[in-house]
Amino acid sequence: MLIAYKYRLYPNREQRKAIVFTLERCRLLYNRLLAERIHTYQNEGKSLNYYDQANTFSERKMAIPALKQVHSQVLQDVAKRLDKAFQAFYRRVKGGEKPGFPRFKPASQYDSFTYPQGRYKLDGKKLKLSKIGDVRMKLHRPLEGKVKTCTIIQKNGKYYACLSAEIGTKQLPYCADAVGVDLGVRTLAVTSDGEHFKSPAYLRASEKRLKRLQRSVSRKKKGSNRRKKAVHVLARLHEHVANQRKDYNHKVSRGLVNRYGLIAFEDLNVLGMTKNHNLAKSIADSGWSQLVSFTTYKAESAGRVVKQVDPRNTSQLCSSCGVVVKKLLKDRKHHCLCCGYIADRDENAAVNILKRATA
Repeated sequence: MLIAYKYRLYPNREQRKAIVFTLERCRLLYNRLLAERIHTYQNEGKSLNYYDQANTFSERKMAIPALKQVHSQVLQDVAKRLDKAFQAFYRRVKGGEKPGFPRFKPASQYDSFTYPQGRYKLDGKKLKLSKIGDVRMKLHRPLEGKVKTCTIIQKNGKYYACLSAEIGTKQLPYCADAVGVDLGVRTLAVTSDGEHFKSPAYLRASEKRLKRLQRSVSRKKKGSNRRKKAVHVLARLHEHVANQRKDYNHKVSRGLVNRYGLIAFEDLNVLGMTKNHNLAKSIADSGWSQLVSFTTYKAESAGRVVKQVDPRNTSQLCSSCGVVVKKLLKDRKHHCLCCGYIADRDENAAVNILKRATA
């Protein structure tokens, strides 16, 4: 299986210039290739593919000498990215989904380039990159497996290397224990064993500062250096909030995978639920989809199982006798008049989730 390792890079001034130069060349090439596809289809009724465009790179380098300063495999990956975007577009059209035609990329939306096969090498605490140099890297955890690709990312003034490596699965010892997990707003997750994971609400904790920084951006003149600096500060805070949420969900998911052989979640339509403007911010701040995603990929590598079940009436059914006990959102206790069972509303739902997963 493939696993990605993300490390922080600390390039010097010349290396930063080389990375920015490479990103700009890749972005301009991406937009040029997209324009050619559109022009060819509109005028000739023909759809270009990856090979049609990749075979023109030698001629492009003769016409645009700056492309020679970017490694050839990096340029080829740009064409592959565009081809993947079109393949996804065709798939959505065929499936009757919202198509989402590939768009031209501004500088703010093109922040990475990839070495797909080679021309990069990890040497101690440095990462050797073709056409860029030996970049200092913080190897905060050991790199295992055979590295397949290397992606360089620039984000909010920071630089990262994302190395995808092929490793064997590290299965944990067999575990017959199973758990149901109910996701919520006030409490991020409640298990059928009665364990509660609090919802840190990192976004709400930083909301006042975010609003202040957003007002600062709005007051600045568009295109000015001061506005660019204000946008950068605001983006850094948003990144910090996202990293806090990611770190917490990693810890919760790791704990679940280590302790249980079967983990059951509700198959929630999170996108549809965020259309409720009263709960949208709290749902987004909780990171339900992220928690399920992290748990799923950790379980796959550890030999565990994650199931998602139909969420219908999991909060309303009595987990003891199966009778529907109607509750409002404000009702936090489950009290069944038929069998007398009393429990926390979320714990009752978690038990129902587990029963559906093991039925």
